Amino acid sequence: MGGLSIWHWIIVLVVVLLVFGTKRLRNAGQDLGEAVKGFKKGMKDDDKPTGQIGDQSRSDETSSESKERDRDAH
Repeated sequence: MGGLSIWHWIIVLVVVLLVFGTKRLRNAGQDLGEAVKGFKKGMKDDDKPTGQIGDQSRSDETSSESKERDRDAH
């Protein structure tokens, strides 16, 4: 009595198809899929530059420190 049976889900699906139509639902599904792909790509792209920028700035700092030491030594 508390849950929905398969027949309830079929009726809900038929009503949704009648209200929205298959074309609109297909477009909504495609848009949702593209949004998820874009989000995943954005998460991967964010990880890579952060590590590269941090590594590059560290190497720049160490090279500038060594240049200063060389200048002070002469």
